[in-house]
Amino acid sequence: MNRDLMRQAQQLQARMVKMQDELGNETVEGTAGGGVVTVVVNGHQVLQSVKIQPEAVDPSDVEMLEDLVLAATNEALEKAREMASQRMGALTGGLRIPGLM
Repeated sequence: MNRDLMRQAQQLQARMVKMQDELGNETVEGTAGGGVVTVVVNGHQVLQSVKIQPEAVDPSDVEMLEDLVLAATNEALEKAREMASQRMGALTGGLRIPGLM
């Protein structure tokens, strides 16, 4: 019985490593201001790109642009967390394992 449990744990660990690698290759987008600011984040929650449409740039209102970038970034990060959580849930059958998420 103990050997089966160890084998299952090793298989789960291997699948988790593969999933983590795959998450690094997948991206999600966050947008703000009707799409004038778009942020792309990968599954490791690393910012990949920021696109700002020219109409979002108003030198007299830099604060608005900062808010749009912040909102788009937060949206993308939340999507990345959700994607990772869904993948982990599928991998572990919904079992919450401390230290994994």
